[in-house]
Amino acid sequence: MVLVVVVVGCGGNAGAEDQKQLVVSAAASLTDALTECSKDFGVADVKLSFAGSDELAAQIRQGVKPDVYAAANTKLPDQLADEGLLDTPVTFATNELVIAVPDDSDIGSVDDLAQPGVKLVIGSETVPVGAYTRDVLGRLPPAQEKQIMDNVRSNEPDVKGVIGKLTQGAADAGFVYRTDLVDGLNAVTLPEDLQPVVEYGAGVVKGAKQSELAQQYLDGMTDGSCADTLKSAGFGAP
Repeated sequence: MVLVVVVVGCGGNAGAEDQKQLVVSAAASLTDALTECSKDFGVADVKLSFAGSDELAAQIRQGVKPDVYAAANTKLPDQLADEGLLDTPVTFATNELVIAVPDDSDIGSVDDLAQPGVKLVIGSETVPVGAYTRDVLGRLPPAQEKQIMDNVRSNEPDVKGVIGKLTQGAADAGFVYRTDLVDGLNAVTLPEDLQPVVEYGAGVVKGAKQSELAQQYLDGMTDGSCADTLKSAGFGAP
């Protein structure tokens, strides 16, 4: 797994030695939106670490203490809060799970994923995008679910891994969030009865060095510049 770390320089005329640093661990699907909106967080330099939500949660359980944790589901933040590792989390955004396919693909439905020879890539079982995918497939007739799972060629640690396999030509289709689509890929929309509820949750990490700034950043994700950026990037309101 590759952990992506982005440091966004922000804020004012304060000298580097005076500027506080805020550490935000966030789901890979938030990379573009949070990188953009963190530029406007003028009271601190924001260090962004992106990876699978499950991997970031595991790091917190192992003693890593970012200031803010943002996941592509609400389950992981709720679990961390129950374990006393996260303040009460909030739901700050929603998304839509889709099937991503190359522009010239003949795949147009979930049913097509069961065809022999289709190379499918999905998220691993423990990462939210993989859990949402298995939720979708679990609503299909068992035989169809098995046929589709038999076509899975790899289980990726985060949604960016799924996108990478598709853009490299290593897969014919993959389950991703609509906001992660890139040039060269189209979305096959899931039927309403298969669409999972994709909600994003976040909270201030217990014992964070910058707890007040972390709460300020979190507030901006629900009602502020970051919330506006998320909306512009295609995320839905909670």
